[in-house]
Amino acid sequence: MFGLLSISMGIFQDKKGKKFILMLGLFIAFIGLILPSIFGINVYPVFLITIMMLFAGAATLQVAGNPILRDVSLPGKYSRNLSLAQFVKAIGSLSGPLIPAAAAYFWSADWRVIFPIYAGALLITIALVGPLKVKEEHEDKVPATFKSCFALLKNRYVLMMVLAIFVYVGAEVSMSSDKPLYLKSTFNFDITTLGVLGTGLFFMCLTIGRLLGGIILNWVSPKTFFIITSIVSAVGILGLFPGIKSVALISVILIGLGFANIFPLVFSIAVDSMPEYANELSGLMVTAIAGGAILPPLMGMVADRTSVLIGFIVPFLAIVYIFWTALNTSKH
Repeated sequence: MFGLLSISMGIFQDKKGKKFILMLGLFIAFIGLILPSIFGINVYPVFLITIMMLFAGAATLQVAGNPILRDVSLPGKYSRNLSLAQFVKAIGSLSGPLIPAAAAYFWSADWRVIFPIYAGALLITIALVGPLKVKEEHEDKVPATFKSCFALLKNRYVLMMVLAIFVYVGAEVSMSSDKPLYLKSTFNFDITTLGVLGTGLFFMCLTIGRLLGGIILNWVSPKTFFIITSIVSAVGILGLFPGIKSVALISVILIGLGFANIFPLVFSIAVDSMPEYANELSGLMVTAIAGGAILPPLMGMVADRTSVLIGFIVPFLAIVYIFWTALNTSKH
């Protein structure tokens, strides 16, 4: 859905406005949440349509939500606000496994309770966002087309930033999925411990890192912070290679903190550099989220032919590219 819809929604957004697309994304996701409540998630076609609608809504929301934040941010505060927005988004992601667990413990309900709860949250969001007045920038610009959108990729700077999103999302998904395998194969952690020290710890650090990023960006420029966070990410991945348990656990924390602000920094820096093309850039960069479907299989292929540890070379090379992008961005 990210790969198929994002550019089309960016072009449509250029004609209809960011708030319209934002509301559209909320409604698409809402439909995806009420379908299983009506027809039951155990019906396989309903399951597939539910997943499709939720991801279509998520893609649409990303296209609209990231650039519209610039229209409502004070000058120079876009990167900070986008990091804080990603922090709130991360809390939502963390609630995914927590809500069913709490429902089972306190009310003896099964995991399907998550659908009406999220549907209610979306209705509240729609009610809050609907009345808001948003003055969008560059409304007098010539409307975007597929041709004008893809023509932006001829710009070396735009191509560099879109590829940074592509490899970052791929690296994030790779790290979240393979760290539990690494901890099990290297230190023989049991499956219960892996839930906390693997994916759980990584996403917890992502959440904390985004909150810290929103605070730090009050004083540090986005381009400087981009370089710092890339270095922290690279150091964290390298810390996995010695095979020392204490160093590896510290590295998991560093990776989460380092990765936390890369997406909002790349996105905000690119849009701030070319605000008149915010909709086209948003479509291109949200499309690049499809990198999350490309790098993990590549990492798995390398790991299968060598070892789980050597597989981390794939996300490490992605971070090396992002660091190179950060250095070039600081000169742009």
